[in-house]
Amino acid sequence: MNYPTSSSSPAGSGVNALPPMLDRIRASLPALSPAEQRVGKLVLADARSFASLPVAELAERAHVSKPTVVRFCRSVGYDGLADFKLKLAGTVNEGVPFVHRSVDEDDKPADLVVKVIDNAVSALLKYRNDAAAHAFERAIDALTLAARDKRRIEFYGVGNSGIVAHDAEHKFFRLGVHAVAYNDAHVQVMAATMLEPGDCVVIISNSGRSRDLLDALEIARRRGATTVVITASGTPLAHQAHVLLSVDHPEDYDRYSPMVSRLLHLTVIDILTTGVALRLGPDLRPMLQDIKRNLRAKRYTAP
Repeated sequence: MNYPTSSSSPAGSGVNALPPMLDRIRASLPALSPAEQRVGKLVLADARSFASLPVAELAERAHVSKPTVVRFCRSVGYDGLADFKLKLAGTVNEGVPFVHRSVDEDDKPADLVVKVIDNAVSALLKYRNDAAAHAFERAIDALTLAARDKRRIEFYGVGNSGIVAHDAEHKFFRLGVHAVAYNDAHVQVMAATMLEPGDCVVIISNSGRSRDLLDALEIARRRGATTVVITASGTPLAHQAHVLLSVDHPEDYDRYSPMVSRLLHLTVIDILTTGVALRLGPDLRPMLQDIKRNLRAKRYTAP
């Protein structure tokens, strides 16, 4: 089976998506030498053949020397060609349904460590390369304006996304802003109904198709609040956002537990928190220092 270097399938569908190891290699290509890039492209073009062919034939196909093939394997984080081919042979599969997309039924703990971390790292690298800086600029602008004007900042999510919403609440309230998270659909509707122009609501969703979140989003828009949505592009929630922070990933939300998607959403929240903290300026830092000092007293033992 040949794995494509890009996907035209809907975000989150899992169809034609690269396995995590290949996704990581693709994201690493710009940092490699031209010769190593040719080896990487050979892997992406036909991963199964690469895992089985001898080094001489791989070098000939990539128009590089045999040491370059080995050097490529080390450059992308493996011990050498044998280690790389072993991991590659195990990663070009569909994983274990409803458990994890990058593991096999008979994987040992050592294999799980490598595969689960590779899956996360490759997704983060891909998002680093794909993230729209202008969308983050608009979202940080809206959140900073709401914070400075003492307006409401609310985070809505359900299920796993509700956990991310509460993480956002925790991070933002430390900035001294009025931030709150809701993960109950009825409370979200009531809260959205009380929003006003100048308020900002951040809606987090893996699937982008939650009826409850769509209802809350529509109400928030009618009330004049700014809506920032963190979800997969091309989804109903994405189409209704004032500001879309699209998070596309190969994790099929109908088949696998949210793992990579949750990490990506948490990363987006970290970027927003950091951006707003910088915009609020140096006057914020003494308060953050005081929080750390007061929390230190809650520890039972000294470091």
